[in-house]
Amino acid sequence: MTETLTQSSPTPAPSLGLRAENVTVTFGRSDRAFTAVDSADLHVRPGEIVGLVGESGSGKSTLSRVICGLQREYEGKVSVDGREFAQKRTSAQWRIVQMVFQDPFASLDPRYTVRATLAEVIRHHRLASGSALRDRCRELMEMVRLPEEFLDRTPTAMSGGQRQRVAIARALAVEPSVIVADEAVSALDVSVQAEIVALFARLREELDLSILFISHDLAVVRKLCERIYVIHRGRLVEENTTEAIFTSPRDDYTKTLLKAIPTFHSAYLDRIRGGEG
Repeated sequence: MTETLTQSSPTPAPSLGLRAENVTVTFGRSDRAFTAVDSADLHVRPGEIVGLVGESGSGKSTLSRVICGLQREYEGKVSVDGREFAQKRTSAQWRIVQMVFQDPFASLDPRYTVRATLAEVIRHHRLASGSALRDRCRELMEMVRLPEEFLDRTPTAMSGGQRQRVAIARALAVEPSVIVADEAVSALDVSVQAEIVALFARLREELDLSILFISHDLAVVRKLCERIYVIHRGRLVEENTTEAIFTSPRDDYTKTLLKAIPTFHSAYLDRIRGGEG
């Protein structure tokens, strides 16, 4: 029986923000073919944080890799602000959507200082040089709430949370419109998770970023995201506001996910949602 997406929120304008349309990813051929993502439609408005949730193997990461340009073989269309991306992206297109991965230690070169890591990507895209490059590195440290002296540290001299902040800084270095955070807090301790989640919320406010936040943990997503997509066996089975997903889920799979939610706290998010700034 084919599952269909339950959607009760208004359809957003297709020309604004990140849009994935009818995206399908199939691995293998003939009788061994496996459809990892099946006709997915997803939208993140400018300045919006949207969650994509599902269990391991549901297709979350495959869809995120399509959106970021890391998975080149797919059917369908990915666009930002109405501009469609080629499957093999140009340097300018790579800048628009950046990914923050689950394991910051694996995504950072342990031989490079933070300064070298940031400078490499900034120089590659020809965004700054000389004193402007040095100023940009300091600015990025301030954005992710790390002291300037961390520029001269390597990943091995940092905690997991600090490394993830560096990974976020590297993503921000090319001035993207969209950040895709793929299980970006799942490898961190709960207290550090709250700090990184609060950082994403601040960056959205300060930079007007669109953020697709991918997680299997609905407790974290509930704190951070305004809308949620639920993916199951490669299909998006439900989409709605966060409040509606938690109070009136429609798909049986969503109801199953909601039954096993751990507790998650973020004082910063509680304050801004309470109107304290």
